[in-house]
Amino acid sequence: MTQNVTEIMNDIGLKAKVANARLSTASNEEKNDALNSMADQIEKDRAKILLENKKDIEIAKSNDISSAMIDRLSLDETGIKNIASSIRSVAKLNDPVGRVLDSWDRPNGLHIKRVSIPIGVIGIIYEARPNVTADAASLCLKSGNASILRSGSDSFHSSFAIYESIKNGLKTTSLDDNSIQFVPTKDREAVGLMLGGLDSNIDVIVPRGGKSLVSRVQNEAKVPVFGHLEGICHVYVNADADIEKAIEVTANAKMRRTSICGAAETLLIDKSIYKDYLPKILAKLDSLGCEIRGDLDVKSVFADAKENSEEDWSTEYLDAIISVKVVADIDEAISHIKKYGTGHTEAIITENETSAEYFFKHVDSSIILLNASTQFADGGEFGFGAEIGISTGRMHARGPIGLEQLTTFKYTVYGNGQTRP
Repeated sequence: MTQNVTEIMNDIGLKAKVANARLSTASNEEKNDALNSMADQIEKDRAKILLENKKDIEIAKSNDISSAMIDRLSLDETGIKNIASSIRSVAKLNDPVGRVLDSWDRPNGLHIKRVSIPIGVIGIIYEARPNVTADAASLCLKSGNASILRSGSDSFHSSFAIYESIKNGLKTTSLDDNSIQFVPTKDREAVGLMLGGLDSNIDVIVPRGGKSLVSRVQNEAKVPVFGHLEGICHVYVNADADIEKAIEVTANAKMRRTSICGAAETLLIDKSIYKDYLPKILAKLDSLGCEIRGDLDVKSVFADAKENSEEDWSTEYLDAIISVKVVADIDEAISHIKKYGTGHTEAIITENETSAEYFFKHVDSSIILLNASTQFADGGEFGFGAEIGISTGRMHARGPIGLEQLTTFKYTVYGNGQTRP
């Protein structure tokens, strides 16, 4: 079986490289035509996709998968429409390929340009969200990159059904339908082969899933990786916060969708205001079904809070649970985030512009918000059309990975007979 998987994956890698040669030079019109055909086909096949999604949900329930994970897995008619709409929104975005990023002239008469180009072949390894199949495929195609998609076993039937629609849509266009490929096996060996680069045919790996998946990818990959290990996101309520904003933003950051990486996991609040503000904020969270965990200061103003442990500060709950800490001031809040944060997303609630700028300067996460929910940590909300994931790394891509982050660049130099002395 291992040899068969190796043969399958090597064939996928070779086909991706060939397809990428054509895709990387495709016109914006060709790419948009392909994307719209993909979206049309997904809508035509919605009954089949929903039937396959039902299989995944039944399997998940039989395996006692958490309700949060089933929520991430589930599709309905609206979900299918949203997937198609997301693909069409990517088609409407400006082509990121061929943009002149900078240009200048040298004293010797040479004219130099830095021009954006596709990265190459991108491998995407993801888990329970079947919509990632369409998001990743469309973003890669629009940015001129061939893609190899490997879904998790929980969403395998749904993801494969979406892929088949994408493939059939591509077949009606001028592009090579191997520009987007799907790993047709649940065998974990396929992941290992992708991390090895498929004989140098994969240029970048993007993991999108839980801690164990991303940790494996980061530890084993022999090609560059865009990704984040965990999303331990914080909301800090500063001494100069507006109480209504603090209540609504915190509630949304935690409870809008608890299962996403941008959900807040820790609430920090200044000591000077906690006795007045915290009971109101926690009452709102409690009314929404959120479990509160805190220290003695927290319990003194909210008796129903459960006593927290040191482990809570470094736990990504992905559930209706929040850890709460009273801090002396903004510096202690920043120190806590530096110690326990994962560089994903943090928010400060304040009406003090100086405090906001201080927080922005001293917190080194990929996304920092003022008076807004951490759940805006999303490529679509940034105007990227969709995203392929969130990167907390420092090299090349950081934050939501959209079209621009899926390109690199080259230099084109224009001369008129110059030679170097």
